[in-house]
Parts: sequence; C-alpha cells; structure tokens
Amino acid sequence: MSFQAYIDAVEVKSGMIPSALLEVARERGFSETSKANDVAAWLKEDYGIGRGHAMAFFHVLKNGPEISEKHVGSGGTHEDESAVLRLDGKANR
Repeated sequence: MSFQAYIDAVEVKSGMIPSALLEVARERGFSETSKANDVAAWLKEDYGIGRGHAMAFFHVLKNGPEISEKHVGSGGTHEDESAVLRLDGKANR
C-alpha cells in the first residue's frame, strides 16, 4: 500500500479530506510537537482509524505532505506517484 493510499484511507474513515482533518487536529491542539500515541488515540476514538493509518496521518501532521522519494516510481506495491502527498481529497484528482 502506498503512503498516498494510507492517507486516502484516512479520508474514507474520517469522512474528511486530509487537509480538513489536519485543521481539526490543530483545533484540538495537536501539532508537530504532539506525541504520536496521542494523535493515534484521538483518531481511533473519534473515527475508528487504526494505528498504521494514524501513523501516516501523524507523519503529515509532523512533517507536512512531503515524503521520502524511496518508493516514487519504484514499481512495487508501495509505489507512490510523487514525493508530495495530495491532501485535497480523492475527488479532486
């Protein structure tokens, strides 16, 4: 599963595009200095999002939409199209 696919799954589970969910996270006081377990617990409690998907979301909260180019164009199951994640929702692609 690609990193983008994890973020897309968070969108499906939460019912919000990733950029909107990031705003909610910030409104709740989460930031790049928050602890991963705290963010994961919130996502699990409010949206039923599992740990792996929560960690992908936490990465975006902490580091922004840029990811490692390790899997970009790799052709494998973890392949991403870009090193920049789309946070504007699946319907906008």
